[in-house]
This record gives sequence, C-alpha cells and structure tokens, in this order.
Amino acid sequence: MLTIDRRAFFTGIAAAAVVTGLPGHARAATDWAHGMSIFGDLKYGPDFTHFDYADPDAPKGGFFGTDMFGTFNSFNPYILQGDPATGMGLTFDSLMTRAADEPDALYGLVAQSVSRSEDGLTYRFRLRPEARFHDGSPITPEDVAFSITILKEEGHPSLRQQMRMVESAEAEGDDVVVVRFVEGRSRDLPLSVAGLPIFSAAYWEGRNFGASTTQAPLGSGPYRVGRFESGRFVSYDRIEDYWGADLPVNRGQNNFDRVRYDYFRDRQVAFEAFKSGAFNYREEFTSRDWATGYDFPARIDGRVLQEELDDETPSGRQGWWFNTRRDKFADPRIREALGYLFDFESLNRDIMYDSYMRTESYFENSPMRAEGPIPDDEAALLEPFRDRLPERVFGEAISPPVSDGSGTDRANLRRAQELLQEAGCTYSGRNLMLPNGQRFSIEFLDFSSALEPHTLHFIRNLGRIGIDGNLRVVDASQYQRRVDDFDFDIITRRFVGSLTPGGELRVIFGSEAAETPGAPNVAGIADPAVDELIEMVIAAETREEMYVAARALDRVLRAGYYWVPMWFKGTHWLAFWDEFGRPETKPRYSVGAISTWWIDEERASATRRA
Repeated sequence: MLTIDRRAFFTGIAAAAVVTGLPGHARAATDWAHGMSIFGDLKYGPDFTHFDYADPDAPKGGFFGTDMFGTFNSFNPYILQGDPATGMGLTFDSLMTRAADEPDALYGLVAQSVSRSEDGLTYRFRLRPEARFHDGSPITPEDVAFSITILKEEGHPSLRQQMRMVESAEAEGDDVVVVRFVEGRSRDLPLSVAGLPIFSAAYWEGRNFGASTTQAPLGSGPYRVGRFESGRFVSYDRIEDYWGADLPVNRGQNNFDRVRYDYFRDRQVAFEAFKSGAFNYREEFTSRDWATGYDFPARIDGRVLQEELDDETPSGRQGWWFNTRRDKFADPRIREALGYLFDFESLNRDIMYDSYMRTESYFENSPMRAEGPIPDDEAALLEPFRDRLPERVFGEAISPPVSDGSGTDRANLRRAQELLQEAGCTYSGRNLMLPNGQRFSIEFLDFSSALEPHTLHFIRNLGRIGIDGNLRVVDASQYQRRVDDFDFDIITRRFVGSLTPGGELRVIFGSEAAETPGAPNVAGIADPAVDELIEMVIAAETREEMYVAARALDRVLRAGYYWVPMWFKGTHWLAFWDEFGRPETKPRYSVGAISTWWIDEERASATRRA
C-alpha cells in the first residue's frame, strides 16, 4: 500500500484462501475469489452482505463538513503538477476496495472476482456488468487497462516508480482485464493495482493527463465534484443512482448527500469557524486547543461533543527531516548532534500539555517497532551488512536523547557540541562554522504556522551553540514546488504508516527515489543496505517474517539519524456537532467518519434549535 503525503491512492489487495498473494499457496488461474489479502486471510466470506462496522439501514441525507489546510488548484491528485483537492477519491471507483477492520484485505468493487496464475505474475479481474461511470457509460476492461497504463506512464513519479514492475494491462473479452507483472514484483503490487482509480478512456482521449486541471474528470464513485472555489472550498455531491450503492462493500456507507472541505491557512481561524457552526466535524491536532479551547457555549451546553478514540494503526512518521543531499547534513554525526538540541520533554510540558509521547521508531505504535538489544532473528538479517553498517546498529535500538526538561539541558548541549567538533565544525567567536568554513545556518521550511511555537523552541536551542536557525513559512504551492525539487534544509513532514508495509518503503526510503523529483524520499536516504532490507520486508511470506525484517530496517534507519522525530499519541481527538448517528461498531483501523456515519435528523434538529 503506497501512501504519499499529499496523495493517498494505494490501498490493499488480498487473496482469499483459494487465490492467495503468495506463490507457495497459489492455485490454478481458473479459481476465482471475491477478495484478497497479502497473507491469504480474509474475515468476510463470499456471501457477506455488509462490513460489520457499517449499518446497512443507515439513512441517507444531510451534510458533512470539515477543515483542511493549505490550498488546492487541481482535480487530478495522481500527477506531480498542481495541488490536488482533498476528497477526489470519493469520485473514483477501483477494482477492489479495502475493509477497514482488516490489515490489508480487499473485496470486490468494480471487479466481482479475481484470479491469479500459479507463478503470481498474472492476475485477472472479472468486472461487474452493472459498473458505470457518472455519464452512464459502462466501465469496460479497456477503461481499466487504460487507467493502469496511463498511471504507469504519466502518473506521479512515485507511482511510476512503483508501477515499473507492471508489465502490461489489457482487456480479455468483454468482462475481464488481465494484468501482468514482471518477475520479482513486490508482494503488495497487485494490491496496489487493484486499488487504483479507474478512469474513462473516452473522457481522456485528446486531453493531457499530466496537466493539472480544475475541470473534474469523469468518475464512477459514490460522489461527484459539486460547488468549489479554488483554494477556499470544495464540495462533493452524492450520486443518488450510484451504480454500486447496494454492493456489500458499500452498503451502509457514503451516507451524506454532501461532503465539503473548507480550506484555511490558519488553524485558529479554522477553529473559530468550527465553533460558529460553519462545518460540523473536526479532528483536533492541537493539544492546546484540545486542553483549553473547548470552553465555548456550544460545547458547554452539549451541542458540540469531544471524543477520544483509540488508534490501532502505526503512528505517522512525523518529524523534522534533514535534506542529506546538502553538504551540511551529509555527516551523520552532525545530524545526531542536532537531535540533542531538541528538548521534547520541556516542549511537551510547556506547549503540548503533556499530551504526547516521543516518537522513537519509524514504525511507532506497531509490532514493527525495534526495541532494546538486538535479538537473534534481527541480527541474522543484518549480519551480511555488518561491514557496511555502523556498529551502533547491532546494539540497543537507537532512541532520541531524553532531556532534564529544563529546556537547556547542559549535558545534551555539550554532547551536541562534541559531535559537531568530531565532524569538523569549529567556532568563530560565538558562531558555529561548518567544516567548509561557512557559517552553520539552517532554514526550516513550512507552509503553515501551526508548528511555529514548536520549531522556534527547537531553533532557540540551536542558537545556544551558535547555529543560525530560522523558520520560513511560504504558501502551499511554493512549498510543494520546493519540496518536489528538494530545495530545502529541513522540512516538517508526516508519512502515514501501514499495517502491511510494501512498495511505499521504496519511495520513502529507497535510493532510487532519493533523486526522483517529487518522490517522498525527502531525506535523500540512499543506502544499499536499506534498499535490501526494504526488499526483505516486501518479500516476506508471513506476517511474522515481515515484522522481523521491518524491525531490522527500523534499526538501520534510526542509526542513520535522518530526522529529528517529533511525537505521537495512540488516539484520535474528535470534535463534532451533535447531529450524527453512527454504527455501534467502529472500524478497527479507521475513525469511521464520513464513510459510515450519517445525519441523525432528530439529534440535528435538537442541536439546531438549542
């Protein structure tokens, strides 16, 4: 499952017991299955009527609105150009769709069934005859083949890199599309392909797929683009005669008549809009507001509710990422030293109300997190790379330094200076100089001021040892261009983690992606050992083997000091106006909002009258 920071278009695909994703368990291609999972396990049988976390009797109607930050100027989220609108995934269907209570299972959407060859290199998807685009035209195997091919050839660079191992996609008869993969393809690539959006080949004929556009492309999903103003808001209208509404994977979902995203450049302005009722749902990410901001009248009298839900997914990889392509960050001792200058303990206490835990792992909040001394199974994977890895990889898993909470921990400051001097840095008066004799200066680039207090807290400590740090906040479009071109010193970035990591590891941490403009490998990590460990994670034949390989990879990445990790919490903070209904069962790996909630007219009327 590939997840890219501003575009999320890969989901999981799985093989049922009769058609698994593993060569050792494959049967003949004449066997057809209703769903797939990477390791062959499916919760739902072929006759399931709806997901357990969806209420099949949920009413339709009403409005769901929430806030977004930054801007948008394009309705094509699958290319490099432009800033894509949030929510476009609502307008496109895919061959198969994810179950939110399983780690990586997919079930039939446009495809009613799937089969695979014994060698795992050929997959066939049988399409539902009733599948339609919004203009009423049928979704054909030719459309599916066109979609896979155009994304492979003209999609976002990260997607193109992943899709290189797709050999071909072509129609086979009136209702089957066959997808062929090259030998050595990643374990999760068929899943990724099954989760891709399906485009109309007729619509795109004569149009430039690689150009950003504010004309919404023809889709087939449960919603279509409604009213919008570029950079301000975008709304999606439910398709009343949506072809797939009664499929088991959709029953009880897509309940709102209208879904709207309002864009803001300032979180406080967004919060005030929520308090006034401009939109009715908000996931809170600011600890100060969560702790002290919900004392407004609508919250006090119960019209607005706050709720904290468990998050059972791996926590996002959020941190300050070094651009190691720049000479100033090429030496890992310099990167390690800068980590000593971030005092999480005082920041958490003084700014974040002790709401967070320190992120230590690239796979935080999951079984893939490396801990303590290296065990035998992880050591066995790493031993062949011993001569290419620092010795610290084979000791305790590297963790960020802990401070005394004073904000000016002298021991940490001294250790930072020692490492910098070992790396060849010197002083000219009070100014720290790089080994090349230039003043050590760092620009923190961001498109939002939301983390300004946190970054300035970090910058103050940099100044205490003579580093000239500054924060530059630019508009979202300029920010994205600079990040795509790797034109920055340090950026803040959060990468969503996966329960079954696969090809996305290549584009976030792989060597080839380090020099691919627009790729998520913002740190410029280019380590052959990392590349080989990524392949071990991707090729693992059991979940436990995958966990071991991921923990080994985690140790190597942590020993590279490619970031200053931030913080995490294993919960979601939700605030919403008391007008929603929802199923009793929450999807294990999702909040459930938008997809399975609905408007409860009785509650909504009472809330509006109050």
